[in-house]
Amino acid sequence: MEVIWAPWRLSYIKEATKGENRDGCFICKAVNESPEKDAENLLLHKGKYSLVILNRYPYNTGHLMVCPVRHTGDFTSLRKEELEEIDETLKKVLKVLKRAFNPEGFNIGLNLGKVSGGSVDTHIHYHVVPRWLGDTNFMPVISGVKVIPQSLSETYSILKEFWDRLDD
Repeated sequence: MEVIWAPWRLSYIKEATKGENRDGCFICKAVNESPEKDAENLLLHKGKYSLVILNRYPYNTGHLMVCPVRHTGDFTSLRKEELEEIDETLKKVLKVLKRAFNPEGFNIGLNLGKVSGGSVDTHIHYHVVPRWLGDTNFMPVISGVKVIPQSLSETYSILKEFWDRLDD
């Protein structure tokens, strides 16, 4: 059996096993902490009803999540104003990612419930994953390893600059 040493995954495992309540929700933690902690929490934007946060365990550079501010795992509980702001926020996320990284496409989706692949099923979040021709190569196919070529802090800084400059 081949063993791959990945010590950075331990923090994810510890967080995932803390419990499924609001107190253990990293999204709510980012919302409720002071704005000085936004970069540390990877919180790119907080609106009245929606927020944008970088995925700490991205599938690709620029992998963002758009979430309601309100803690809920029930999509049908989202109110009209929340859905409307989430949609507008998704549009802005696409504009920012296009300007910052020039992707050739996107994967956007929800995982509702544990069985759907949702590792965080108590706080709804849309995944927005930029895609480029050639962003998959021999590494995942041959060795099952995905290479992310940019650090989270660098991605955050670039996206924050573009977010703050984007005019609606």
